[in-house]
Amino acid sequence: MRSLRYIPRPPLSDFVGLFWFYEGYRQPHKKERLLPDGSMELVINLREDQTRLYDRHDTDRVRTFSGSLIVGVHSQFFVIDTAEQASVVGVHFKPGGAFPFLGLPASELRNSHLSLETLWGAHAGELRERLLEAATPQAMFRILEDVLLARARRLERHPAVAFALHEFYSVPHTRTISEVTGQIGLSAKRFIQVFDSEVGLTPKLFCRVRRFQKVLRLVGTGRSVEWAGVAADCGYFDQAHFIRDFRAFSGLNPSTYLAQSTEHLNHVPIID
Repeated sequence: MRSLRYIPRPPLSDFVGLFWFYEGYRQPHKKERLLPDGSMELVINLREDQTRLYDRHDTDRVRTFSGSLIVGVHSQFFVIDTAEQASVVGVHFKPGGAFPFLGLPASELRNSHLSLETLWGAHAGELRERLLEAATPQAMFRILEDVLLARARRLERHPAVAFALHEFYSVPHTRTISEVTGQIGLSAKRFIQVFDSEVGLTPKLFCRVRRFQKVLRLVGTGRSVEWAGVAADCGYFDQAHFIRDFRAFSGLNPSTYLAQSTEHLNHVPIID
């Protein structure tokens, strides 16, 4: 398998975490759960102009999209087809980083997927063709970088969102919404509206997702897990609260996740 990553230059780097490329990625299982992390993704299937996603509750049911897909910010898992990862390139946006390129509030894509052509029209197909003609993954990254810079309406966040993301991303379970709101000069209602529009989640839900991601990082260290300690370290009231949140985001209880997890913490195999 070949895997490459590229971090773009400023100012794009303030909104894009990285560009990524996978080739020859094969798994013994056909489907995977993909867990929420508070961010959005642009995924382009280079092998076939198609993307298949499965129903969360009945994985025999499938929906088909074009090969260029916008993955909205999620607060629940969704199910992907591993065969489509044979040759794929994508953009991993930072939390709140996709909105300058979409032309609509990020909140409208929450827990959903959308063919890129729905937003970009014929330009989506043109982008995929340019990527297919590129000689190297590095050339693909340069194309993506140029296209995003050209499409950006305004590469800046609302100051309140920028401040809140810094606070929430650093310590998501120690900063309350009211504490942050008190420092940004907006009413609580207005702050939630602005944050939801740019990030795609309300501040409270975003913090819950980031706390869940902290759990995954802790249990992914390979050491034996003491769940009560993990719950306390991540700011849950008690173990019952921790388990409820874990199931809400992953559809699994923590011990089942640990038994099924791989080195890719947000990808959980589904064994038919």
